[in-house]
Amino acid sequence: MEYLLYILFGALGGLIGGMGMGGGTILIPLLTLFLDIPQLQAQTINLISFIPMAVVSLIIHIKNKLVDFGALFKVLPFALGFSIISSFFALKINSGVLRTIFGVFMLIIGCIFMIKTLKNYLFRYFSSHKNANLITKIKLLVKQK
Repeated sequence: MEYLLYILFGALGGLIGGMGMGGGTILIPLLTLFLDIPQLQAQTINLISFIPMAVVSLIIHIKNKLVDFGALFKVLPFALGFSIISSFFALKINSGVLRTIFGVFMLIIGCIFMIKTLKNYLFRYFSSHKNANLITKIKLLVKQK
């Protein structure tokens, strides 16, 4: 049964990672919560499994002209530099603290996504023709503040 969970979790991580959304976002919590793998070890598994997934995904994204190399080269030096610093930091702190930091980070990101999704949904709802008067009133209220 445990082996099936590894297969399932790897597939889910690959699915999310292949879409460019960070397979570790799902892989790390699954490994720590359901297979009792320590946080740092789960992060290491994620990093190692990420390499071949990233290569394959990147080839496909480049082939489909989805990579903005200008933005990439602006982000890359800072991402590499901070990944080196944070790797040493992760080795120095307790696994429980690391898990808490990761959990809080995921909670914040989840809340941001939820708020943006609700905001977009409400905007589409209120901007429909049948609610045109209501959206005008809301715009006036917002402009007053």
